[in-house]
Amino acid sequence: MDDQKREIAITGMTCAACANRIEKGLKRLDGVASANVNFATEKAAVTFDPDHIDLDEVEQQIRKLGYDVLMEDAHLNIAGMTCAACSARIEKVLSRTPGIQTVNVNLALETANVSYDPAAVELEDILQKVKKIGYEATPRTDDTAEHTDHRQREIQEKTRKLIISAILSLPLLWTMFAHFSFTSWMYVPNIFMNPYFQWALATPVQFWIGGTFYKGAYSALRNGSANMDVLVSLGTSAAYFYSIYLVLTGSAHGLYFETSAVLITLILLGKLFEARAKGRSSEAIQKLMKLQPQVATVERNGETAEISIHEVVLGDVLVIRPGASIPVDGTVLSGTSAVDESMLTGESLPVDKHSGDEVFAATVNANGSLRIEASSVGNDTVLSNIIRVVEEAQGSKAPIQRLADQISGVFVPIVVGIAVLTFLVWYFAVAPGDFAASLTSMIAVLVIACPCALGLATPTSIMAGSGRAAEQGVLFKTAEAMEQTRSIDTVVFDKTGTITKGLPELTDFHTRNETSRVTLLALAAASEGDSEHPVAKAITTYGIEHLSTLPVVDMFEAIPGYGIRTVIGGQTILLGTKNLLSRYDVEFDSTIAAVEQMEGQGKTVMFMAVDGIHEAIIAVADTIKDTSKQAISELRAMGLDVIMLTGDQKITAEAIASAAGIDHVIAGVLPDRKAEVIRSLQAEGKRVAMVGDGINDAPALAVADIGMAMGTGTAVAMEAADVTLMHGDLLRVVDTVQMSQLTVRNIKQNLFWALAYNSVGIPIAAAGLLAPWLAGAAMAFSSVSVVLNALRLQRVKLKH
Repeated sequence: MDDQKREIAITGMTCAACANRIEKGLKRLDGVASANVNFATEKAAVTFDPDHIDLDEVEQQIRKLGYDVLMEDAHLNIAGMTCAACSARIEKVLSRTPGIQTVNVNLALETANVSYDPAAVELEDILQKVKKIGYEATPRTDDTAEHTDHRQREIQEKTRKLIISAILSLPLLWTMFAHFSFTSWMYVPNIFMNPYFQWALATPVQFWIGGTFYKGAYSALRNGSANMDVLVSLGTSAAYFYSIYLVLTGSAHGLYFETSAVLITLILLGKLFEARAKGRSSEAIQKLMKLQPQVATVERNGETAEISIHEVVLGDVLVIRPGASIPVDGTVLSGTSAVDESMLTGESLPVDKHSGDEVFAATVNANGSLRIEASSVGNDTVLSNIIRVVEEAQGSKAPIQRLADQISGVFVPIVVGIAVLTFLVWYFAVAPGDFAASLTSMIAVLVIACPCALGLATPTSIMAGSGRAAEQGVLFKTAEAMEQTRSIDTVVFDKTGTITKGLPELTDFHTRNETSRVTLLALAAASEGDSEHPVAKAITTYGIEHLSTLPVVDMFEAIPGYGIRTVIGGQTILLGTKNLLSRYDVEFDSTIAAVEQMEGQGKTVMFMAVDGIHEAIIAVADTIKDTSKQAISELRAMGLDVIMLTGDQKITAEAIASAAGIDHVIAGVLPDRKAEVIRSLQAEGKRVAMVGDGINDAPALAVADIGMAMGTGTAVAMEAADVTLMHGDLLRVVDTVQMSQLTVRNIKQNLFWALAYNSVGIPIAAAGLLAPWLAGAAMAFSSVSVVLNALRLQRVKLKH
């Protein structure tokens, strides 16, 4: 059986060392091919062989390591139950389903609450299970049944504990400040100076509020590793128990209860800020999820009704009213409107939609009413695919993170060693016999060290950067792609559909007599109206755009290899190659236009005669997109070499390249050789990005260092690429490179500050120049500063 990949949400991690420990623990399991734990997203991506190990064993290993797997709760309405046996049967069937932890079916309320592992089973699978045994289950949409976000609950719990901890620690902090000479004016109640009162205040902070640190430290040590919890537990416990020793031996002076309590309070404050900031780093995904409406108006049995989007099935006909968000992907059956697709493509201008056009979930219908047929629902919509791609990118690791992971793995044991050494040096050399001074320096070293900042440096930047890029219509598939894009030095563009619009357009319409131009255009557009040829469609489209009406064609004859012959209002029209004129003995008029010049520009030239007289020359070509020249100019200004790679003949390719501002053209390349061209460029030492949109580009996209697929292209191309550009605008390529550069720069800033903080802070603490409570405050806010720096990426304004 093929390996399976599952994403598991994990709770209980406090720093990067936790993520590393889980990774190592999972990789040791027989049957696990790879494990990638992301501390910022609190998720693990695990690939395993189901023949050797199942998902339950993987999750059990996570629990053995001292962490837990986040379960989701589904609140369902159940229809069709008649007695207790019905509810018992539903409970029994669902309880036996792998991935479902608990089931509670209430017969009286006709509801069910199911706790399940989203990595093992999806909500849709649960609904289908109930349906198979004869009942109907639908998700409840009332407010009381809404799922409370795990991270929000965590923030609320941290806030509650912080308030209690602050209230208990404030009197202790008051007594500490009263010892300073510049605060001698402060009044301190006698009760505050009572050692037993201080002991009573510090104890709940140490063991209740700080209990999470002890639990985390115990789990880490039990599994032969260490994390931030170990440092905090050691530091605060040393201060707390030394203070108890002083109280019990009658030494009421020099107590350190305020040190332990204030440390825990400050660290909790830092963790609260960190949790809030981490929540903001995934705002892009949350925004995307909120875009899709929760209800849809469908036509069934001749009537319209509002239903949950979870109940919409393929083929349903939906009514989209003006101003409403479109709930699923579909095809327009009737109606005309402009649709705002900016949330998916980054394109600000609304797109006109007519019968037969595609529309996408979460886009907004601007003014007209539409009837659409659902073509993709649930996890198959474009929006769901975007969310999935962004989540996978945010959950993956960039190569630059490996250094931080290696440091985090040995960081805590080294810090503990430095702290012990600091105590010994102070006790035996710096301040011989001064236990209090030695202990203070040791505690400062323990609490100032922060592996969290190192662990958050890369993933938070990747989360913020990839989310911001998605808002601009740029989807990075992996963190590695996001990092490597900045290193490219050569961009290779496919021609058709990438640099050009991919559809022929009428570019020239030259007539023998300018006064008859409108009449001739009407005759040409009407003549080609029944033809399916792309060149014919280009002429007809141009005529429809510039004329109010077209005449009726009385007779139409296709002449293979030559063109067409029609009769309109008694006039005979010939439209086709130059040989068509010769065939009907029509004299060619060379004064109408420079044919060779147009052919040299890669245009397809057509000749038109009316009643035996050569009247017009028409040129049709696949023209470049409006922004192609600007995008290529900006890429070259960034120092990148731009190449056009195409299967077209050299004359046509060079004409398009000249119009787009490209000097280097590789023409006449068959589809299966495009990948070879990319390899040859790489053999020259170039780091190559390939930009394409067709099936024939897929091999080259896969071979290139970075493959960029236009979202307007084929699914095969997008599957092979590292980056998907949701809008067919080449300026998105510029944005892609810029976003990669900004994100990697942000990561390097974070890593620098995280390393610099620890490199400078630990020696200062060891030298006794930092009070423990200040060291704790610095540690608490170091990780917050890293996350806040990463969040700057969410406000980045790209050029386009």
